[in-house]
Amino acid sequence: MLMAVDVGNTHTVLGLYAGETLICHWRVRTELTNTADELAATIHGLFALKHIDFNDISHMVLASVVPPIQSAWRNLAMDLFSFEPLEITRHLDTGLTIKTDNPDEVGADRIVNAVAAFDKYAAAMIIVDFGTAITFDCVSRKGEYLGGIITPGLSISLDALGRKTAKLPRVDITIAPAKAIGKNTIEAIRSGVLFGYGGLVEELIGRIREEMAPEKPKVIATGGMAALIAPHAPSIEAVEPMLTLEGLRLLHARNS
Repeated sequence: MLMAVDVGNTHTVLGLYAGETLICHWRVRTELTNTADELAATIHGLFALKHIDFNDISHMVLASVVPPIQSAWRNLAMDLFSFEPLEITRHLDTGLTIKTDNPDEVGADRIVNAVAAFDKYAAAMIIVDFGTAITFDCVSRKGEYLGGIITPGLSISLDALGRKTAKLPRVDITIAPAKAIGKNTIEAIRSGVLFGYGGLVEELIGRIREEMAPEKPKVIATGGMAALIAPHAPSIEAVEPMLTLEGLRLLHARNS
Protein backbone atom coordinates (compact mmCIF):
# COMPACT_ATOMS: atom_id res chain seq x y z
CA MET A 1 0.00 0.00 0.00
CA LEU A 2 0.96 3.61 -0.54
CA MET A 3 0.98 5.90 2.48
CA ALA A 4 0.24 9.52 1.52
CA VAL A 5 1.09 12.22 4.06
CA ASP A 6 0.11 15.89 3.82
CA VAL A 7 1.72 17.91 6.62
CA GLY A 8 -0.06 21.22 7.16
CA ASN A 9 0.52 23.96 9.70
CA THR A 10 -2.42 22.89 11.87
CA HIS A 11 -3.27 19.34 10.84
CA THR A 12 -1.60 16.42 9.12
CA VAL A 13 -3.73 14.26 6.84
CA LEU A 14 -2.72 10.66 6.18
CA GLY A 15 -4.21 8.26 3.67
CA LEU A 16 -3.57 4.67 2.63
CA TYR A 17 -4.05 3.63 -0.98
CA ALA A 18 -4.36 0.19 -2.46
CA GLY A 19 -3.81 0.93 -6.13
CA GLU A 20 -6.10 3.86 -6.93
CA THR A 21 -8.47 3.17 -4.03
CA LEU A 22 -8.27 5.19 -0.83
CA ILE A 23 -8.63 2.55 1.88
CA CYS A 24 -8.68 4.83 4.92
CA HIS A 25 -7.57 8.26 6.05
CA TRP A 26 -6.97 10.22 9.24
CA ARG A 27 -6.52 13.83 10.33
CA VAL A 28 -4.22 14.50 13.30
CA ARG A 29 -2.80 17.65 14.84
CA THR A 30 0.60 18.78 13.57
CA GLU A 31 3.06 19.03 16.46
CA LEU A 32 6.23 20.85 15.44
CA THR A 33 8.40 19.17 18.06
CA ASN A 34 7.41 15.58 17.31
CA THR A 35 10.27 13.16 16.79
CA ALA A 36 10.24 10.21 14.40
CA ASP A 37 9.55 7.94 17.37
CA GLU A 38 6.55 10.02 18.46
CA LEU A 39 5.19 9.99 14.92
CA ALA A 40 5.67 6.22 14.82
CA ALA A 41 3.70 5.82 18.05
CA THR A 42 0.84 7.87 16.58
CA ILE A 43 0.81 5.85 13.37
CA HIS A 44 0.95 2.59 15.32
CA GLY A 45 -2.23 3.57 17.15
CA LEU A 46 -4.02 4.63 13.96
CA PHE A 47 -3.03 1.45 12.14
CA ALA A 48 -4.13 -0.69 15.06
CA LEU A 49 -7.64 0.77 14.84
CA LYS A 50 -7.88 -0.44 11.24
CA HIS A 51 -5.91 -3.70 11.76
CA ILE A 52 -3.17 -2.56 9.37
CA ASP A 53 0.34 -3.96 9.65
CA PHE A 54 3.43 -1.81 9.07
CA ASN A 55 4.63 -4.45 6.61
CA ASP A 56 1.65 -3.64 4.38
CA ILE A 57 3.19 -0.25 3.52
CA SER A 58 5.40 -0.44 0.44
CA HIS A 59 5.71 3.26 -0.52
CA MET A 60 5.30 6.68 1.04
CA VAL A 61 4.74 10.11 -0.53
CA LEU A 62 5.14 13.25 1.57
CA ALA A 63 4.05 16.86 1.08
CA SER A 64 4.97 19.30 3.82
CA VAL A 65 4.73 23.04 4.36
CA VAL A 66 6.31 22.69 7.83
CA PRO A 67 10.11 22.33 7.47
CA PRO A 68 10.81 21.68 11.19
CA ILE A 69 8.92 18.38 11.13
CA GLN A 70 9.68 17.26 7.59
CA SER A 71 12.93 15.57 8.62
CA ALA A 72 11.07 13.64 11.34
CA TRP A 73 8.72 12.18 8.72
CA ARG A 74 11.69 11.35 6.51
CA ASN A 75 13.42 9.59 9.39
CA LEU A 76 10.22 7.74 10.26
CA ALA A 77 10.01 6.30 6.76
CA MET A 78 13.62 5.14 6.93
CA ASP A 79 13.32 3.68 10.44
CA LEU A 80 9.85 2.18 10.23
CA PHE A 81 9.55 1.15 6.58
CA SER A 82 13.22 1.07 5.47
CA PHE A 83 12.75 3.28 2.43
CA GLU A 84 12.91 6.97 1.61
CA PRO A 85 9.63 8.79 0.96
CA LEU A 86 8.97 10.62 -2.27
CA GLU A 87 8.96 14.28 -1.18
CA ILE A 88 6.96 16.77 -3.21
CA THR A 89 8.84 19.63 -4.83
CA ARG A 90 8.27 21.55 -8.02
CA HIS A 91 11.21 19.64 -9.58
CA LEU A 92 9.12 16.46 -9.85
CA ASP A 93 7.24 15.56 -12.99
CA THR A 94 3.92 17.23 -12.15
CA GLY A 95 2.41 17.54 -15.62
CA LEU A 96 2.04 21.28 -14.94
CA THR A 97 4.12 24.26 -16.04
CA ILE A 98 4.68 26.61 -13.12
CA LYS A 99 4.53 30.20 -14.40
CA THR A 100 5.19 32.12 -11.17
CA ASP A 101 8.10 34.53 -10.62
CA ASN A 102 9.81 32.08 -8.26
CA PRO A 103 8.55 28.50 -8.69
CA ASP A 104 10.46 27.36 -5.59
CA GLU A 105 8.15 29.51 -3.44
CA VAL A 106 5.05 27.52 -4.39
CA GLY A 107 3.99 25.32 -1.47
CA ALA A 108 3.96 21.56 -1.93
CA ASP A 109 0.28 21.42 -0.98
CA ARG A 110 -0.61 23.92 -3.70
CA ILE A 111 1.22 21.91 -6.34
CA VAL A 112 -0.49 18.72 -5.18
CA ASN A 113 -3.98 20.29 -5.27
CA ALA A 114 -3.41 21.72 -8.73
CA VAL A 115 -2.22 18.34 -10.05
CA ALA A 116 -5.26 16.52 -8.67
CA ALA A 117 -7.78 19.10 -9.87
CA PHE A 118 -6.35 19.32 -13.37
CA ASP A 119 -6.16 15.55 -13.66
CA LYS A 120 -9.83 15.21 -12.75
CA TYR A 121 -11.33 18.10 -14.70
CA ALA A 122 -8.76 18.87 -17.46
CA ALA A 123 -9.96 22.47 -17.61
CA ALA A 124 -9.07 25.94 -16.40
CA MET A 125 -9.37 25.80 -12.60
CA ILE A 126 -9.53 27.86 -9.44
CA ILE A 127 -8.79 25.65 -6.44
CA VAL A 128 -9.73 27.15 -3.06
CA ASP A 129 -8.07 25.33 -0.16
CA PHE A 130 -9.52 26.14 3.27
CA GLY A 131 -6.66 25.37 5.64
CA THR A 132 -4.71 27.38 8.18
CA ALA A 133 -4.46 29.85 5.32
CA ILE A 134 -6.98 30.02 2.50
CA THR A 135 -5.22 29.65 -0.82
CA PHE A 136 -6.59 30.27 -4.31
CA ASP A 137 -4.61 28.44 -6.99
CA CYS A 138 -5.14 29.19 -10.66
CA VAL A 139 -4.51 26.73 -13.49
CA SER A 140 -5.05 27.43 -17.19
CA ARG A 141 -6.67 24.98 -19.57
CA LYS A 142 -3.15 24.29 -20.92
CA GLY A 143 -2.04 23.02 -17.52
CA GLU A 144 -0.13 26.16 -16.54
CA TYR A 145 0.02 26.98 -12.84
CA LEU A 146 -0.46 30.75 -12.98
CA GLY A 147 -0.17 31.68 -9.30
CA GLY A 148 -2.87 32.62 -6.84
CA ILE A 149 -3.91 34.32 -3.63
CA ILE A 150 -3.21 33.66 0.06
CA THR A 151 -5.36 35.00 2.89
CA PRO A 152 -5.63 34.12 6.61
CA GLY A 153 -7.92 31.19 7.30
CA LEU A 154 -10.95 30.85 9.53
CA SER A 155 -9.11 29.24 12.42
CA ILE A 156 -6.51 32.01 12.52
CA SER A 157 -9.20 34.66 12.61
CA LEU A 158 -11.22 32.91 15.32
CA ASP A 159 -8.14 32.29 17.44
CA ALA A 160 -7.09 35.92 17.16
CA LEU A 161 -10.59 37.07 18.07
CA GLY A 162 -10.56 34.89 21.18
CA ARG A 163 -7.06 35.93 22.27
CA LYS A 164 -7.22 39.63 21.54
CA THR A 165 -10.65 40.44 22.94
CA ALA A 166 -11.66 40.32 26.58
CA LYS A 167 -15.35 39.49 26.29
CA LEU A 168 -15.85 37.67 22.99
CA PRO A 169 -16.26 33.88 23.41
CA ARG A 170 -14.95 31.08 21.25
CA VAL A 171 -17.78 30.05 18.95
CA ASP A 172 -18.82 26.86 17.16
CA ILE A 173 -19.16 27.98 13.54
CA THR A 174 -20.57 24.69 12.26
CA ILE A 175 -24.04 26.16 12.90
CA ALA A 176 -24.98 28.63 10.17
CA PRO A 177 -26.81 31.79 11.24
CA ALA A 178 -30.31 32.35 9.90
CA LYS A 179 -29.73 36.07 9.27
CA ALA A 180 -26.81 38.43 8.81
CA ILE A 181 -27.85 40.62 11.74
CA GLY A 182 -27.02 38.70 14.89
CA LYS A 183 -29.31 39.13 17.90
CA ASN A 184 -26.57 38.03 20.30
CA THR A 185 -22.78 37.83 20.37
CA ILE A 186 -22.55 34.22 19.21
CA GLU A 187 -24.86 34.81 16.26
CA ALA A 188 -22.95 37.95 15.36
CA ILE A 189 -19.62 36.10 15.28
CA ARG A 190 -21.06 33.23 13.24
CA SER A 191 -22.47 35.71 10.76
CA GLY A 192 -19.21 37.60 10.50
CA VAL A 193 -17.14 34.48 9.94
CA LEU A 194 -19.39 32.44 7.65
CA PHE A 195 -21.02 35.21 5.61
CA GLY A 196 -17.85 37.29 5.76
CA TYR A 197 -15.59 34.58 4.42
CA GLY A 198 -18.22 33.58 1.88
CA GLY A 199 -18.16 37.16 0.61
CA LEU A 200 -14.37 37.22 0.61
CA VAL A 201 -14.25 34.07 -1.50
CA GLU A 202 -16.84 35.44 -3.95
CA GLU A 203 -14.99 38.73 -4.38
CA LEU A 204 -11.62 37.10 -4.97
CA ILE A 205 -13.03 34.52 -7.38
CA GLY A 206 -14.65 37.36 -9.32
CA ARG A 207 -11.34 39.21 -9.60
CA ILE A 208 -9.50 36.04 -10.66
CA ARG A 209 -12.08 35.27 -13.33
CA GLU A 210 -11.66 38.75 -14.79
CA GLU A 211 -7.90 38.24 -15.03
CA MET A 212 -8.22 34.71 -16.48
CA ALA A 213 -10.72 35.74 -19.17
CA PRO A 214 -11.61 34.57 -21.75
CA GLU A 215 -11.12 31.26 -19.96
CA LYS A 216 -13.99 30.31 -17.68
CA PRO A 217 -12.31 28.47 -14.81
CA LYS A 218 -14.15 25.84 -12.82
CA VAL A 219 -14.09 26.56 -9.08
CA ILE A 220 -13.58 23.72 -6.61
CA ALA A 221 -12.91 23.79 -2.89
CA THR A 222 -10.98 21.53 -0.57
CA GLY A 223 -9.59 21.60 2.96
CA GLY A 224 -11.03 21.13 6.43
CA MET A 225 -13.29 24.20 6.37
CA ALA A 226 -14.46 23.92 2.75
CA ALA A 227 -17.86 22.39 3.54
CA LEU A 228 -18.61 25.23 5.99
CA ILE A 229 -17.98 28.07 3.57
CA ALA A 230 -19.15 26.52 0.28
CA PRO A 231 -22.88 27.12 1.03
CA HIS A 232 -22.12 30.84 1.41
CA ALA A 233 -19.97 31.14 -1.73
CA PRO A 234 -22.15 30.30 -4.76
CA SER A 235 -19.20 30.39 -7.16
CA ILE A 236 -17.84 27.17 -5.66
CA GLU A 237 -19.02 24.41 -7.99
CA ALA A 238 -17.71 21.34 -6.16
CA VAL A 239 -16.14 20.35 -2.84
CA GLU A 240 -13.37 17.74 -3.08
CA PRO A 241 -12.34 16.83 0.50
CA MET A 242 -9.75 14.24 -0.57
CA LEU A 243 -8.14 16.37 -3.29
CA THR A 244 -4.72 16.63 -1.65
CA LEU A 245 -4.43 12.91 -0.94
CA GLU A 246 -5.46 12.14 -4.51
CA GLY A 247 -2.82 14.56 -5.81
CA LEU A 248 -0.19 12.80 -3.72
CA ARG A 249 -1.18 9.46 -5.19
CA LEU A 250 -1.02 10.84 -8.72
CA LEU A 251 2.39 12.42 -8.19
CA HIS A 252 3.73 9.19 -6.75
CA ALA A 253 2.45 7.29 -9.77
CA ARG A 254 4.10 9.79 -12.14
CA ASN A 255 7.44 9.80 -10.33
CA SER A 256 7.91 6.37 -8.77
